[in-house]
Amino acid sequence: MSEFCKLFGYTRQAYHQQLRRLASKRVEERVLLDQVLLIRREMPMIGTRKLHYLLEPLREIESIKCGRDKLFSLLRHEGLLIKKRRKYTVTTNSKHWLRKYPNLIKDVTPERPEQIWVSDITYVPVPRGHQYLHLITDAYSKQIMGYELSDNLEAESTTRALKMARKKRIYPHLPLVHHSDRGLQYCSKLYTDILIQDHIQISMTENGDPYENPVAERVNGILKSEFYLEEMQGNLNENRRTVALNIAIYNRKRPHLSCSMLTPVQMHQQNQIIVKTWREKASSNRVVT
Repeated sequence: MSEFCKLFGYTRQAYHQQLRRLASKRVEERVLLDQVLLIRREMPMIGTRKLHYLLEPLREIESIKCGRDKLFSLLRHEGLLIKKRRKYTVTTNSKHWLRKYPNLIKDVTPERPEQIWVSDITYVPVPRGHQYLHLITDAYSKQIMGYELSDNLEAESTTRALKMARKKRIYPHLPLVHHSDRGLQYCSKLYTDILIQDHIQISMTENGDPYENPVAERVNGILKSEFYLEEMQGNLNENRRTVALNIAIYNRKRPHLSCSMLTPVQMHQQNQIIVKTWREKASSNRVVT
């Protein structure tokens, strides 16, 4: 060993110190990877930036120095980086005779919870046929306020999501705008009567462009890509339980970049933080979550 150290210009002490550092580094990496796998049991496709934020308490307790770039490198080496999948299925039928409403939130950035709700319906493939997830999300906090998984696109199913959202309001005295596409469900008398009764203003997209409803589109993508909703194998009732569990995790545990890394529930309980938005088109906002 002494001859080996001399050959490479190391002392025996320096050689053993290096071995200890490498062993300590491997232990730290194993601790981080174990926690990453634990987090991904609940949020399977959560990205590296949010993982770095969620790992902060562990890094402080264990005195582990691991910046975001180092975590990217570690996850890349372990084959744990997430590859985003992009799919888009049209669920909107806007060619109907029912009344359509103007876009009231164009170029508006929400400044508090329950100022703007965005609604959408996303397609969920299942082994036998297909199901639809009807969602209502608060544009400021990104909290999913109401949802309904159904095997149809009927207004009654969409209305059940709205009724759930109404029950979850904690600022019912403040004005609220409900924004959606021009789909038949949102224009139906069954749906609009509830909004009018609750004095909620009605807003709709103008051109059927998904960029006119970016928060709703983004939340759809998060649920389908990060929580594997596209891979559900159960019947409707079983899948409803899966959806309820994943939405609870999303609302209470997943931090959002646009919310200064607060979870949707945390963001919804205050109104001091300014939502971060990034312009992607001259006529629309892209909200990074």
